[in-house]
Amino acid sequence: MGKRKLNLAILDMYDGEPNQGMRCIKDILARFEGQLTYKIFDVRGKAEIPEIRDFDIFISTGGPGSPEEGDGHWDLKYFDFLDQIWIWNQNHNHKKHILLICHSFQMACRHFGLGTLTKRKSTSFGVMSVHKTAEGQKDSLLQSLDNPFWAIDSRDYQVVQPDMKKFKVLGAKIIALEKIRDHVEYERAIMAIRFTAEIVGTQFHPEADPVSFLAHLKKAEVKEKIIAVKGKIKFRKMLEHLVDEDKIYKTNETLIPNFLEQSIQKIKASKSLTLI
Repeated sequence: MGKRKLNLAILDMYDGEPNQGMRCIKDILARFEGQLTYKIFDVRGKAEIPEIRDFDIFISTGGPGSPEEGDGHWDLKYFDFLDQIWIWNQNHNHKKHILLICHSFQMACRHFGLGTLTKRKSTSFGVMSVHKTAEGQKDSLLQSLDNPFWAIDSRDYQVVQPDMKKFKVLGAKIIALEKIRDHVEYERAIMAIRFTAEIVGTQFHPEADPVSFLAHLKKAEVKEKIIAVKGKIKFRKMLEHLVDEDKIYKTNETLIPNFLEQSIQKIKASKSLTLI
């Protein structure tokens, strides 16, 4: 076989809403420009779904609104896409690798019945600590990250109450959980799942960088809302976390690059390709 780059599809779940997530993902992919080429698909706006056989790796983004809602068209096509990835990987040696982020993660958990999807009492937003489980401490996606590590969280919904029978049937593993909150009685949300060796997802935003979050904080209504909910001291602490190289910087530079590097190596081995 000749030398070639691998093809990556970005499944854009933002439904046309302005966001920093796509810029962050593109910035990370730029680090792999010698190995990957990518194409963007507008899933919610145009019901665009990539042809599985044409791509090696997929990143499905976060997005606004409820992961329980769809128009009966794009959402069904998306669920079928997830099934087709699963089926492909059961029947081919050269597997398809996919990372599911936040909204996509929640939709996948709903589709596969891995947990209960609920609306939070209040929005989870900001720089949060995320705790590895025992399985997460062994998982290659999270290698080189501390325990706990830090990430940007931005969600009105959450996946809780895992159905462990379904996890066992699918062979899925919980690899990260929400921070421990002793002062409240709410169950800790599931923050990351290894669905299979090739399918993994996070309920937080591993693509986020300090620039993207600071841009969001510049909006007066966002700043006022955070201060109203968390107070000025926690708001200032959030800003400090953003410039700490061991927090958001480290997660941005580690998690998705881990996913891409490991996926590329597995595909390279399965296809016996020499990547340029």
